Amino acid sequence: EWKGVECNLIDTPGHVDFQYEVSRSLASVEGAVLVVDATQGIEAQTLANVYLALEHDLEIIPVMNKIDLPHANPEVVADEIIDLIGCKREDILSASAKEGKGIAEILQAVVERIPSPKGEANAPLQAMIFDSVFNSFRGIEIYFRVFNGSIKKGDKVKFISTGQEYNADEIGVLKLDKHPRTEVTAGNVGYLISGIKVASEVHVGDTITTVN
Repeated sequence: EWKGVECNLIDTPGHVDFQYEVSRSLASVEGAVLVVDATQGIEAQTLANVYLALEHDLEIIPVMNKIDLPHANPEVVADEIIDLIGCKREDILSASAKEGKGIAEILQAVVERIPSPKGEANAPLQAMIFDSVFNSFRGIEIYFRVFNGSIKKGDKVKFISTGQEYNADEIGVLKLDKHPRTEVTAGNVGYLISGIKVASEVHVGDTITTVN
């Protein structure tokens, strides 16, 4: 049903100590799925992330999870969500991750409500680093969003703030897992492996471009 639709995924950290990382993650996407526990309502750390999403003018899809539990209070929680983001009651999706209820509706809402990314594929490369993880076998894996241009496997790239240059040994897009590609173009969220061993060489918020 969703053939031809490609969605890149970012899971934002929940803890407020990672506010800058969350901000850069939200700056890398067009929309967000707000998942609220139907038994607990909106928690403080969720509230902080919602404010960041609103600041970035993202399309927010509200979801009430755990509606299957006997002590769920969907009407009260729905009112909290409406007060927070100003949506309509019918915009809020109900789901149970445990029972698999509402999953198809959430996926359909992502397709229908979240706008396609903008960007010029033929422009010079502009990509923003929003996160990185350490792989003991491959070094630092860098996560980035391409705003303009494209990055190809084997390209010589440069990090603007540090001035460091690297070879793009492996690139790809982020879905539910890493998918290697020969090219990642404007609008995509991707990863880069270039043999970097020192985490301090990678700064969240830095810009990647090509050396040329």
